[in-house]
Amino acid sequence: MSGRDDVTERVGAAWQRLTGWLREHAPTSYASLLPPATEGEIAAAEACLVRSLGYGPPAELVALWRLCGGVEHQYIEENEEEGEVGSGAFLPDGVILAPLRALRPRIPETGRRDHWEGARVVPWATGDEAGPEYGLYVSEAGVGTWTTMAGPAVSEPHHPSLAAYLEAVHRTLTVGPADLMGRDVPGLVWGCLVWDDPRDPLLDDAREHWTPLH
Repeated sequence: MSGRDDVTERVGAAWQRLTGWLREHAPTSYASLLPPATEGEIAAAEACLVRSLGYGPPAELVALWRLCGGVEHQYIEENEEEGEVGSGAFLPDGVILAPLRALRPRIPETGRRDHWEGARVVPWATGDEAGPEYGLYVSEAGVGTWTTMAGPAVSEPHHPSLAAYLEAVHRTLTVGPADLMGRDVPGLVWGCLVWDDPRDPLLDDAREHWTPLH
């Protein structure tokens, strides 16, 4: 088996464990998963990156896109008034973006220099869906955070691979500790997996219905 096949297999195994947990414990979050991205969508994203920056997406990210093409938040009647709970935000860092949408913050405008200083990273998830202005990247070195809010900034990798990130999320859900992924801890509300900070919660009205896992 080639190294690329190993990468695909590990990402697939981690994804199946995570989504299997969602199917059993957070069915509304599970229902938010979109079908795999098409080969055409993946090819278009790769061509866009190569044309603009001279490199393509890491094999791990392509493997994930072949399993999930993003998310679509589900309607939740109890959530209608406040709109606090996004059913597709089941990762501690937000939502998985579709291939071309994921690239938008990374691709420099025509005729402009690359303000990311050439960092060979690809955004793939965000906690700021409107922008997005911050989120997670994946590179050959692993998974870290990026932001454009104070000028582009890219962290050192926090996880050695995308598979390791997904494995850590699943481990947090099943074994703990609750703060393994950072300040936000996992909990369930209205059939959704939602991460929040007990010391400085973002949830307001939904908070009374949110049950931490650990």
